[in-house]
Amino acid sequence: VQLQASGGGLVQAGGSLMLSCSASTRVFSQYNMAWYRQAPGKQRELVARITTGGRTNYADSVKGRFTISRDNAKNTVYLQMISLKPEDTAVYYCNAVLPLSTYEYWGQGTQVTVSS
Repeated sequence: VQLQASGGGLVQAGGSLMLSCSASTRVFSQYNMAWYRQAPGKQRELVARITTGGRTNYADSVKGRFTISRDNAKNTVYLQMISLKPEDTAVYYCNAVLPLSTYEYWGQGTQVTVSS
């Protein structure tokens, strides 16, 4: 499975961005999808996850500001980000996991930079 992330960029604090990640699989609906991020000098961390059934969970730092969603018909997962803060600056990675298996895939990452 190939994951193609897009939508990153430079935005001022308080601004918004929408990230997209398209997957090259005909069984996209069977994958749990997630967004992770990695800031310089820091470990990669989970930002948001959405299960095959549509349940979501978020890092405490983004609750109320970020929304993950998926469109199974388009094989795409989204991350809507509002009220962005400089500390949201990172490379954002798309992740796909097939439940009850060892199959896990990563996208190439998209840079999000929030200026103060």
